[in-house]
Amino acid sequence: MTTIPLHLGALHPIEQALTIALAFGPFVVLGIVIAVRRRQDRTEEDSQRER
Repeated sequence: MTTIPLHLGALHPIEQALTIALAFGPFVVLGIVIAVRRRQDRTEEDSQRER
């Protein structure tokens, strides 16, 4: 018995947006978190140097 893959057609625009958000969203959030933490660390280092 052979399995025949079924194609349901093109994705709805909302489904496309959700797929893209799920695929790239975590990387965008990670990039934002890294940028914020680096900025906080840089500010902390500058305040320690002023002392």
